[in-house]
Amino acid sequence: MLNPGVVLNGRYRLEKHLATGGMSEVWRATDTTLGRTVAVKVLLPNLLSDPGFAARFRAEAMTLASLRHPGVVDIFDSGEERLSEGRRVLYLVMEYVAGEPLSRRIARVGRLDPRETLSLVAQAAEALHAAHGKGIVHRDVKPSNLLIKANGTVKLVDFGVARSAAASNLTGTNAIVGTALYMAPEQARGLPVSAATDVYALGAVAYHCLAGRPPFPGTNPVE
Repeated sequence: MLNPGVVLNGRYRLEKHLATGGMSEVWRATDTTLGRTVAVKVLLPNLLSDPGFAARFRAEAMTLASLRHPGVVDIFDSGEERLSEGRRVLYLVMEYVAGEPLSRRIARVGRLDPRETLSLVAQAAEALHAAHGKGIVHRDVKPSNLLIKANGTVKLVDFGVARSAAASNLTGTNAIVGTALYMAPEQARGLPVSAATDVYALGAVAYHCLAGRPPFPGTNPVE
């Protein structure tokens, strides 16, 4: 993991580690040129040598750059740098969203009331509609990828496994990506995905909000 104080591209100073996922780590950072807070996503070092992961990471930048919607996190910059100690870093610079993941909201309060659920799901649906209008399928719609701001607005994040209908397959033939608890049947079987795949996942998220648990048990597509 990188350390606070590291500066990327002579501009983006890492301040606080926010999260680490299966593919990347996310930092709150300062854009020292513009004096604003940003989020910096860095590909995990053990994945840099895999051309597929590096290509998928770069594809996320292209995906976000093609989307302009208030419900989708904005991207500002992307790049690659080799630090003084020789480490290679591949990074994305994005809008920093000061919000609570829906997953944390559910864990904190349990079941959400229908009115709040409807508002959150409707906003997420609008963001997905914008993505689908560009031919982009998110493929990993889940509570932790929906950030709720203090004013109740929602941001859809993490297009790291998104797929453009016009793009080549960056995950390999029949590769299964996404999160099993919210995964549509065709996605679990490694079949082609569509906008309907995201709609199914959003329906599973809505169920989780109202019931306080996902619609189906299991931690992998087979289950």
